[in-house]
Amino acid sequence: MERVYIPNLLQRAEKTFTVDLNAHLADLETLTPVRGELTVIHQGTYLEVQAKADTIVTLTCDRCLQAYNHRIRLSAQELIWLEPDPDPATLPLEREVSADDLFETLPPNSYFYPEAWVYEQICLALPQPQICDEDCPGIETPPQGGTSLNPIDHRWAALAQLQQQFQAPED
Repeated sequence: MERVYIPNLLQRAEKTFTVDLNAHLADLETLTPVRGELTVIHQGTYLEVQAKADTIVTLTCDRCLQAYNHRIRLSAQELIWLEPDPDPATLPLEREVSADDLFETLPPNSYFYPEAWVYEQICLALPQPQICDEDCPGIETPPQGGTSLNPIDHRWAALAQLQQQFQAPED
């Protein structure tokens, strides 16, 4: 996706830029391309950005550590205020920030990067915690009579070998 020069939006019909999404994002591994539509509207002092998109990502379950596929259905909207960059020489080194100051801004003579914005919105839409199924039991434990030195999950094998090295021989 190409970057959008913000002043050029003022020359477009209804000050609107619309792009059809159908691509893999460079920084996000997805099974399917990100498909949907992104609209950027110049509202004078701010940009109104909207997107509807979907894709499928492969996640790792936080309980059982198995990979699973998850569909992301994105419906996002954000207002990005257009403010000139402040002069760094006049800014205090430290300042208190109120909740009202926590919003996105761009200089009015800069660029808007649709791919970066869509990437951020998809990352925000990822589930937290990442659980493959509501009934996920977690990592399997050894069956009755099994030992912790012979774990079912092969990823613990290196730890089991280390544990055997440090155990004293039984006489």
